[in-house]
Amino acid sequence: MRKPDTAAPPRPADLVLTGGPVHTFDAHDRTARALAIGEGRITRVGTEDEIAPLIGPRTRVVPLRGQAVLPGINDSHLHGVWLGAMWPHLLMEQLAADAGPTAPMPALRTRDDRRAAILRTRDLLAPLGITSYTEPGLGPGEDAGASGCFGSAALADYAELAAEGLLSARVTALLLFGELDGPSTAGGFATGLREFAAPADVSGWFRVAGVKIFADGIPPMRNAWMCEPYPDGSHGSLLIDGDSAGQRQHRLEEMIHAAHAAGHQIGVHSTGDRTSSVVVAALRAASAGDGRAARHYLIHGDLLHPATLADMAAAGIGLNTQPGIAVATRHLLHDTLGADTLARMCPTRDALDAGVEVCLSSDSPVLSPDWRRGVVAAVTRAGVDGTLCGPDQRLAVREALHAYTTAPARQDGAEAWKGSLEPGKAADLCVLETDPLSIEVAALPDVAITLTVVDGRIVHERT
Repeated sequence: MRKPDTAAPPRPADLVLTGGPVHTFDAHDRTARALAIGEGRITRVGTEDEIAPLIGPRTRVVPLRGQAVLPGINDSHLHGVWLGAMWPHLLMEQLAADAGPTAPMPALRTRDDRRAAILRTRDLLAPLGITSYTEPGLGPGEDAGASGCFGSAALADYAELAAEGLLSARVTALLLFGELDGPSTAGGFATGLREFAAPADVSGWFRVAGVKIFADGIPPMRNAWMCEPYPDGSHGSLLIDGDSAGQRQHRLEEMIHAAHAAGHQIGVHSTGDRTSSVVVAALRAASAGDGRAARHYLIHGDLLHPATLADMAAAGIGLNTQPGIAVATRHLLHDTLGADTLARMCPTRDALDAGVEVCLSSDSPVLSPDWRRGVVAAVTRAGVDGTLCGPDQRLAVREALHAYTTAPARQDGAEAWKGSLEPGKAADLCVLETDPLSIEVAALPDVAITLTVVDGRIVHERT
């Protein structure tokens, strides 16, 4: 005789989304039709019939009616304090205004000023479906900075807000021991590594992951360190202190080795091709043989030779970049670098094909934090006037979406618990009124985000 089934029935879900494409972005890129959430985690993904048994009397059911679910967006390079202080002004929009009226640089003087800026960013990002972001550079190197947006006090503000439950996106931070977009000294960097005590992590919500180093400037200003000369014959240089190119390079290498030895993830602002070659070699040497998955990465990586990309792939060094910046500054870049070099700017296609992990991000408030625009820039490489910047570097829509979700989860070292929609992972997701994989990409910025969920909690719902 068959024994009765004594297994306990499954616990009813807190929230169920059903009746539309659920793009899991798991290892097999499966698309489901429904998803259940309980206690902040995804409990089941599958067909509508498979999820139906988890609907209980207290379960909130959201009928998708064809709307699409994506993993929560992770803007892996976004200046949250600065964005909150600057909004609604964006640097690229001011540049496009041809030297018209510009917003004054913010001056955050108090704890309340900084907290208000962070919370303004929180309220801006939730309706965009952004559930995680990286604050790329806060620390004592900017404690005397005029803006008040990048000093070490902001780290404490983030930690406090996280502990108070007032954040609606998970924040990863990088420490800054030099000036933002400015010079660093090897001595000051070593002192910061040795003496600065970052705030403790707030589990799942705030974490200091490592350090940021500004290795060089940017090509339009001719202070990115280049192999070939600019039109005026100069090559740019590293931003590290030193009396010669060789000494600056040696000190940069020492900084990278010291940061890796201290257990930090390292994000290096590197735009010139000569800079990136030196940085990648130093990162490879620092991490060789120790077995640690450090997840070091280049920030921007405007110009990268094929050999540099191959070295990055071999060493697991990522690329965090913003095609929208190249597109927005294409005319300046053409005048500074020439057409042949411009075609290689922001080499996202080459990087992916070489096996490099590519994250797309906004660098906001340089660009808009609206990732939909970022996807369009990565897929079309077209400006508003239709001119192209590196059309051979275009990505597919699915690749661009992975670069805003699964790839940055790996940059965060958090792919085991976020970044894709799988049972057991954090219930971080967004719902779009139309499936972004079924429309022309140019229409994506007009597709509304109707729901944002973080840790199983609805933080945005379009009424």
